Amino acid sequence: MERHRRGREELAKAQTDWQTDDTAISRIVAGQHGDPFSVLGLHEIGRDWVARAYVPGAETLEVRDLSGKALGTLDRRHADGFFEGKVALKARRPIALHAANAGGEWDVIDPYSFGPVLGPMDDYYIGEGSHLRLFDKLGSHFMTFEDVEGTHFAVWAPNAQRVSVIGSFNSWDGRRHPMRNRNGIWEIFVPGVFPGAEYKYEIIGYRGERLPLKADPLAQQSELRPHTASVVKDPTPHNWGDERYMAERHKRDYRREPMSVYEVHLGSWRRKPDGTYLSYDQLAEQLVPYVIDMGFTHIELLPITEHPYDPSWGYQPTGLFSPTARFGDPAGFARFVDAAHAAGLGVILDWVPAHFPTDEHGLARFDGTALYEHEDPRVGYHPDWNTAIYNFGRSEVSAFLTNSALYWLENFHIDGLRVDAVASMLYRDYSRQPGQWIPNQYGGNENIEAVAFLKRVNAETYGQHPGSFTVAEESTSWPGVTAPTYADGLGFGFKWNMGFMNDTLRYMQRDAIHRRYHHSDMTFGLLYAFSENFILPLSHDEVVHGKGSLLSKMSGDDWQKFANLRAYYAFMWGHPGKKLLFMGQEFAQRDEWTEDKALDWWLLDAPAHEGVRRLIGDLNTVYRELPALHARDCEPEGFEWIVANDHANSVISWVRKAPDSPPVVVVSNFTPVPREPYRMPMPAAGRWIERINTDAGWYHGSNMGNQGLVTATEGNDYGFPATADIVLPPLSTLILQHDPG
Repeated sequence: MERHRRGREELAKAQTDWQTDDTAISRIVAGQHGDPFSVLGLHEIGRDWVARAYVPGAETLEVRDLSGKALGTLDRRHADGFFEGKVALKARRPIALHAANAGGEWDVIDPYSFGPVLGPMDDYYIGEGSHLRLFDKLGSHFMTFEDVEGTHFAVWAPNAQRVSVIGSFNSWDGRRHPMRNRNGIWEIFVPGVFPGAEYKYEIIGYRGERLPLKADPLAQQSELRPHTASVVKDPTPHNWGDERYMAERHKRDYRREPMSVYEVHLGSWRRKPDGTYLSYDQLAEQLVPYVIDMGFTHIELLPITEHPYDPSWGYQPTGLFSPTARFGDPAGFARFVDAAHAAGLGVILDWVPAHFPTDEHGLARFDGTALYEHEDPRVGYHPDWNTAIYNFGRSEVSAFLTNSALYWLENFHIDGLRVDAVASMLYRDYSRQPGQWIPNQYGGNENIEAVAFLKRVNAETYGQHPGSFTVAEESTSWPGVTAPTYADGLGFGFKWNMGFMNDTLRYMQRDAIHRRYHHSDMTFGLLYAFSENFILPLSHDEVVHGKGSLLSKMSGDDWQKFANLRAYYAFMWGHPGKKLLFMGQEFAQRDEWTEDKALDWWLLDAPAHEGVRRLIGDLNTVYRELPALHARDCEPEGFEWIVANDHANSVISWVRKAPDSPPVVVVSNFTPVPREPYRMPMPAAGRWIERINTDAGWYHGSNMGNQGLVTATEGNDYGFPATADIVLPPLSTLILQHDPG
C-alpha cells in the first residue's frame, strides 16, 4: 500500500510540476541554452503532453496538428515569445504553431517536435572518422521528413556551447533555431526551408564568446562573392547522359593511352563583351568544342571550389563541396561536365587539401578552437600563402577531406583530381627555417599524418570510382608518389614532372649559341623519366608573377621566338610522359596571364600565332594516332636514344616504340643553323613519313624540310639497322613515322 501511495504522489507531482523554470526560459530567450531540445518541443510528463515554443513577436500561440485541428493554447511565459502549455496528444508527432499579434497571424511547423535525422550508425562512423557519405549527412539537405518538407542542417562543432542555423527564414536570428548536439554534431530539421535559402551558422564558442558567422563546411552551393552565405541546394538529380562514356572509362589504363590536357581558368579563358564571366552552360557551348577541335583529351580546371578571393585563382577555397557561384549553380556545372563527356572529353579538377584561407566565415577556428587546423603555427600555418594547414592526423578532418574528393567524383562524374601542393603536405619543414617547424615522432621532417591521408584518398578514389585517377603536384624526389598504396607508395596515378619543365625552359631561354654548354638540360630528364608515371606540365605557374608567357621566355628575335616555341612543343609531345598545356599558350599568348581579363584571342589574326595553334592541333592528332607516342609513356621499353650527345650541333633524337605499331623518330635542332644533310642512325630502313615539321609553312615557318619523306638505307656504324640523311630546318623538331610498306 505504501508503494502505491508513493507512486500516486510522484505521478501527481509530475502532473503539476511541469512548468519550465525561469532560468531555463531566460537562457532560451537569450540564445544561451546548450540543449534547446530538452526544453522546446513536445515532452511527455506523466500522462500529459506539454508543448513549449519560442516564437519572437507572438502574443498568443495555439498548437494544431498538421491537418489544422486545434490541440491547445499555450501560455506566454516570457514577453519575448516563450510559450508553454498542455496539449491534447496521445503520442509524439509534428505539430504546427499558430501565432498572432496585433499586426497579424502566421503559422509555423515546430522544428522541435521532430526527432533527429541522423541515426546511431551515423554517430558511430562520424565519431570513428570512417564515414564516407558525409556529404549526404552533414551540410544542408532539402527533404521530406515525417511527411513534412523542409531542410536538415548538420555541422561538426564539438567544442561549441551552442550552434544555431540562421538565414532569411528566421530573420538571421540565432535564438530561433538552436540545434541539437549529438556528440559534437549539431543538427536540426527546419520545416518550410526550401532550396535557394541562404544560411550560416551562429556559434557560441567554448568560452561563451559569439564567433563570426560561419559558412557551412559541407555546403553544396554558395552565394556569389563578395557575399559568403551558404545556399540550400536543389536536390533534383542531374539526368546524366554519359553512361556509355563512364562505362568505357572504367576499362581504361591511362598510362597506356594518350593524355593531352588543356589547363583552364574558367574566369579568364574568354568573357562576354561586357567583361563578365561566361556561365557554365556558355562554357559548355564554347570551351568544350574548342578543346575537342584542338585535339586535347582532357580539360583541367583550376579550382572551381568556392573561394572568396579572385586572385587566388581558387587555390584558397572555403567551400570544398561547392562549385563556385561565379559561373552559375551546381546544376550548371553538372551540365558542363556532361557536355564534355558527350564530346569524349575528360574533366580533371584541381583539388586543394593542402591549406585553407583564414577568412573569418570559413574553417579557421571554426568552433572557437583549432578544429580543422593545428593550434601550433609551426605545424598549422603556411608561411608561403598566409593560410592554415589541415590537421591531417585528426580522423574527422581526414574524413572531411576524403569525402570532398569522393563527392566530386560521384556527384559530378569528375574523371580526375589533380591534388595541389602535395610537396608542401609531405614535409613538416616545407618553406621553413630551423626552429620554425616540429619534427615528427621519429625526429624526421616527413609529415606522417599527411602521408597516411594521401594514401587514404587515393585508395578510396580508385576503390570506389574505377576509371578515375589522381595527379600529384609534387616537386621533390619523394619516392613512390605513383606507386600503389599496397606497395607503400602514395597511390597517385600520375605526378607532374616539375624537373622536366624547369630544366627544359631554362635551356630554351638561353641564346642558341650557348646551348651546346647546357645540352644536358634537355636530356637529363630521361634518367628518371620512368621512375614515376609523369605528366609533363607547362602550367599556369610558368606564365604568372613576372615570369612572362612561354613565347616571351624563348630566346632570339621574334621569328626565332616562334620557331623555338614550335620546336619546343614538338620536342615535348615526342618526349615520354603525358602532356599538359595552359590555355593561351596554344596560340603563343604574348602577355603574361592575368585572371582579370580574357585571353588575347585577336592574336589569331596574325599568321605566326595561328601557326602555333595549328601545330598544337596537329601534335595532338599525331600523339593520339600513333601508339608509339603514348602507349609506353611510362615504361622504358618505349624509348631508345638515337642522338643524345651532339652538344656541338644542339641536336637531340630518339625513337619511340610500342608493340604492334610502327616506330616513331623524334629529332630536334635547337640552333638557327640548318643541318642539310644531317646523317643519323635510324631504327629501321625504308620510308619515314614526316608527320610533323615545326618549320613548315603551314605553321608559319621557313618551310625547309624533307618534302614529307625521309629514306633510310640499311647499315650503320653505330649498331643501328639503318642510316638516313635528313634535312634539319633551323630551330625545328621533326616527328617521323616509319612506313613498313
